[in-house]
Amino acid sequence: MGTSLTTEFWERFSVLLVVALAMTAILTAVFTTLFDALTARLYGRRLHRTASRIPHPRVPADRPTPAHH
Repeated sequence: MGTSLTTEFWERFSVLLVVALAMTAILTAVFTTLFDALTARLYGRRLHRTASRIPHPRVPADRPTPAHH
C-alpha cells in the first residue's frame, strides 16, 4: 500500500534540511576554531618545552668561540 508525499511533508522536509545544514555549518566553524586554538596552544607549549630542554654549549672563557661554517 503506497502513500503519496504531500506538500506539507516537502515543506517540513525542506525546513528541517535547511536547519540541519545551517547547524552543521555553524558547529563545524565553532569546533574548527576551537580545535585550531587548542592545537596552536599545544604546539606552542611543545616548542617552549623542547627549547628549554636543549642544553646550551658552554665555551670556557680562555678558549675562543668556534667558527661555524
